[in-house]
Amino acid sequence: MSSKHQSTGPRAKDHQPSAHESLPPPEANAEAIQFLSNLGYLSWDLHIMEQHTQEFIKFRILPMERKMSLVKQDDQLAMTRSVKEGEEVKTKRAFFPWSSTEGFVSEAANLVLLRVMAWRQLVPSNARFLALDTEGKLCYSTYQALGTQTIQVGRQQVDVFIVEQTVHSDEGIPSSCQFYLLSDGHLAKRIQVGSPGCCMITKMPILREKDEIEPRPVFEKQPLVWEDDMELYSRFVDRKEELRLSHASYLRRHPEAPALVSDFLLFLLLRQPADVVTFAAEYFGAFAKRNPPTPALRSSGRPSPFRSLDPERPTD
Repeated sequence: MSSKHQSTGPRAKDHQPSAHESLPPPEANAEAIQFLSNLGYLSWDLHIMEQHTQEFIKFRILPMERKMSLVKQDDQLAMTRSVKEGEEVKTKRAFFPWSSTEGFVSEAANLVLLRVMAWRQLVPSNARFLALDTEGKLCYSTYQALGTQTIQVGRQQVDVFIVEQTVHSDEGIPSSCQFYLLSDGHLAKRIQVGSPGCCMITKMPILREKDEIEPRPVFEKQPLVWEDDMELYSRFVDRKEELRLSHASYLRRHPEAPALVSDFLLFLLLRQPADVVTFAAEYFGAFAKRNPPTPALRSSGRPSPFRSLDPERPTD
């Protein structure tokens, strides 16, 4: 399998669909698409750009060879399938709209998915993917976990995780393959259900160990004595001087502010009220534009400065 981007071959406009091909194509369900999307180290939707596969069986009487090529061409997926039985060769080309291949699992992507399933020990039993049947037509594909088993690989006994993939063809009977996967996802054995033969490795590979996630380091909070830090102390002095100059500049532009505060303090010291807050509210309340001027004659029971003097005026 390669990942080159290229655009070759005839366009889909030259292909005239038959009556069977006019039927709506199958679609992968949401669980399958979500499972593919959660594989962060693969492409987001696991779409194939280009793939070339070849399978052959060497019979003495009638050898068989099958080749298939998948190439993304703009907004479609082009498939070329060739089957050779003896001296007879049958070739077929088909085009699938790119929008209809969401959730499609190619042969190469299937190996990656199986490895992820073995690594996670998780199989999406309810997910319905898309795949190509033996005739090169889109159909449904499902996975099922068959548990674990101990098999002999060379001179070593190993535990394997078994996953069965079933391709549900619309025209023929379903075909199933059982994959025996090692703990790190290596394929140890492959069985085509109903076939007398099987594929099996003869040498035990070096298994990849699971990565141990180290805990995050904990850094204790250190007391900060900023007075002893030359840089922080210098910033403090600069900021203090900046604020002092800013305040002095503001008071120079508004001389009424210090005069108002000075007058209030003088009035406060002369009266020396017990409730300073109420006295300050009465004093500065006279400067509010929204309040009416204070009447010259008031009763001995002074009203609270926090409510209006006018009984008909609503309290703010």
